[in-house]
Amino acid sequence: MSRVGKSPIALPNGAEVTLSDSEIAVKGPLGTIKQAQNALVKIVNDNGTLKLEPADDSREANAMSGTMRALVANMVKGVTTGFERKLTLVGVGYRAQVQGNSLNLSLGFSHPVIHALPEGVKAEMPSQTEIIIKGIDKQKVGQTAAEVRGYRPPEPYKGKGVRYADEVVILKETKKK
Repeated sequence: MSRVGKSPIALPNGAEVTLSDSEIAVKGPLGTIKQAQNALVKIVNDNGTLKLEPADDSREANAMSGTMRALVANMVKGVTTGFERKLTLVGVGYRAQVQGNSLNLSLGFSHPVIHALPEGVKAEMPSQTEIIIKGIDKQKVGQTAAEVRGYRPPEPYKGKGVRYADEVVILKETKKK
């Protein structure tokens, strides 16, 4: 059996899980997330802990039990504490603004880049060159951060561009004559 799938998920105070045949819903103080339930995995709610077990002895069920356990654990964490990704803008004149439900980015192009945020994802700006993307769905938060970074990824010679806060950009040496 999958080692990830063996460990149970502890439900913190304020998190409620609703199980049905077709989906699993987790409700918490920050919101509600729903996920389609896989037929190869059995989910048992045991007084505040969730246990996921393969429905049969097949290899696919074993693999899917670990995947579903990770997805459900991320759902529980998302509705209780939430997820966030920090981005920094490095470069002269690079800045961003939050305008309603969109990010207005000045990234050295001749035009501003406007990125519409998906539903359930919010952006905060502690300064003009820092963006914090927050939400309860880990996949949406990560995908939104990757899309914003994709407008101007860090280049290898000066390091200018949009980068994750914990990202290390290794700079190349310029060509010598």
